[in-house]
Amino acid sequence: MKLALLGCGTVGSEVVRLMRMRGEELASRVGEPVEIVGIAVRRIDRDRSHLPVEKELFTTDALGLVKRPDVDIVVEVAGGIEPARTWITTALAEGKSVVTANKALLAEDGPALSAAAKAGGADLYYEAAAAAAIPLMRPLRESLHGDTINRVLGIVNGTTNYILSQMSQTGATFEEALAEATELGYAEADPTADVDNYDAAAKAALIASLAFHTHIDLGEVYREGIRGVSAADIASAAAQGRVVKPLCIATREADGVSVRVHPAMIPATHPLANVNGAYNAVFVEAESAGRLMFYGAGAGGTETASAVLGDIVAVARNKRGGITAFPPEAAYQDLPVKPIGGAHTRYHVSLDVVDEPGVLARVAATFAHHGVSLATVHQSGQGDEARLVVVTHTAADKQLSDTVKELSQLTSVHQVTSVMRVEGE
Repeated sequence: MKLALLGCGTVGSEVVRLMRMRGEELASRVGEPVEIVGIAVRRIDRDRSHLPVEKELFTTDALGLVKRPDVDIVVEVAGGIEPARTWITTALAEGKSVVTANKALLAEDGPALSAAAKAGGADLYYEAAAAAAIPLMRPLRESLHGDTINRVLGIVNGTTNYILSQMSQTGATFEEALAEATELGYAEADPTADVDNYDAAAKAALIASLAFHTHIDLGEVYREGIRGVSAADIASAAAQGRVVKPLCIATREADGVSVRVHPAMIPATHPLANVNGAYNAVFVEAESAGRLMFYGAGAGGTETASAVLGDIVAVARNKRGGITAFPPEAAYQDLPVKPIGGAHTRYHVSLDVVDEPGVLARVAATFAHHGVSLATVHQSGQGDEARLVVVTHTAADKQLSDTVKELSQLTSVHQVTSVMRVEGE
């Protein structure tokens, strides 16, 4: 079985290393050897002497490698939209099965890639795209295919989880925790994709599409980063027996589905509350199977390569058997995707207020005016330090947004300092 590898960075180099190290074992699982016959790279002159592979295998002609008639499987770990999309669609059109970890491309162009796989009679596998080593995609599309999934709640980005964990456990500021994450290699030099939740949004689109049998476009995922999480938010959550986590939330409701990524407070007793550092976890709620939790390393070269190798074995077995076991995207339900204004949850709202009689009554009346019921109210400080912290009962996001706008206009409210969703209760 001949394999073309597109990309030889952090993940690609680990794919090479593991395939060489476990060659005999992989051959036993597939039924024949799987051989790397070419590796496409951007720079041919880079020193790769540490890799257990002949330098003659490297090429800068990725498309030419994909089109080679002896190639059976194409593994794409280069990332990005183009030229990765061209490479993958070309491979699928020629009946060559594809394994990819490209979450951004899948989130943007999933239906077209699935259609190309169907037209070419080829497999398209992407276990590594959403949670690296955590086996999540296959359970959603196979193991739970006979069930109805109503909710997915998870932590799908190791960088943001590390930052918020450090803020909670050590008292570090956001800037300090981000610097630590960068030093440890969890965050890129430009951390925008992680801390502003672009990475998590792409993963959420993939997960929700499989869970709800409905294509979720990346632009339909509500996204809010973690830059605005303050030490006061962390302390307020702890005082109420909660922790702040970077959540991916996908929910099936009577009138559609809601998909969002943002920081939120969850009870300290929730299973996700103890998922710390750079680890990820996804909590799935299904009608028959009940509550299931998938936990593990959600990033890293070796961890991601492990999931890639699992897909390679699967598609190689299918090739030997003359089948394509992975069906095209099952978007048969075509459920409407609700805008964030229709999402329902609880809220934690902090306000700096004027220290005078009647402030609490005016604030409570504003919430009531928009149909938002209060669960708890905590008042602290005096004078310029006077503060109200309100936790609501479940309400629509638009109700809360309208409430915050009106609160900001009250003469007795200096500032609405924080609005954070409360989940998992």
